Amino acid sequence: MIKSDVGLEMAFADIGGWDHHVNELGPRASVGVLANLLREYGQALSAFWKDMGDRMSDVVVVTMSEFGRTAKENGNRGTDHGHANSMFVMGGGVKGGKVYGKWPGLEKEQLYEGRDLALTTDFRDVLGELVSRHLGNRSLKIVFPGYDPKVVGLV
Repeated sequence: MIKSDVGLEMAFADIGGWDHHVNELGPRASVGVLANLLREYGQALSAFWKDMGDRMSDVVVVTMSEFGRTAKENGNRGTDHGHANSMFVMGGGVKGGKVYGKWPGLEKEQLYEGRDLALTTDFRDVLGELVSRHLGNRSLKIVFPGYDPKVVGLV
């Protein structure tokens, strides 16, 4: 749709299969359910980037999930629903190659409720900056009622 120049400004895609609670890893970290999903995910992003070519200067891709995974493995060699998550952002105008946000640490006292990564960046800050600076919509109070996004510094 992007390459057909129909005026697409925003699109969403959903990739399922991430809600796994058992046997995430195989005998090595490079095999197993999680490794396979991450490989497919990385290859899809790479293929999209290559297919878009020069158009990526005007495209931003954000990946996110509605829930994180626990920082600690459960008793079934998997992880359960967690508190915080990571987002990946790539594309035109993105100041990439770094991690944004504060790293809370993995010590028990640094984890949220002793098992999850602590939330350090609100997803609305990331999306708000992209809506404002990339899409040019400065009406963030309408986009995020009751929330005033903070600038993260992505673009």
